[in-house]
Amino acid sequence: MIHLTRSKPSGKIHRFYAMHLAPTLFGDWALVAEWGRIGSPGTVREKLFHTQELADAALAKRLRAKTRRGYIRVSLGRGTV
Repeated sequence: MIHLTRSKPSGKIHRFYAMHLAPTLFGDWALVAEWGRIGSPGTVREKLFHTQELADAALAKRLRAKTRRGYIRVSLGRGTV
């Protein structure tokens, strides 16, 4: 799972974005994304892809887009999935 945060205290911006890939029961792949304000429940969306390669490309594209918007990758420590 990839965890990203974006904080800007002067603008009162404290957001998170998390995403991962998961296989579905029917052989497709899902890009699962969750986002929202840090400390509150987030919104979860899932997008399906026919192959893992397409899902990997979509994950990489979304990661590039989020880092361009100011999100930084965070480590959640040992034992965290």
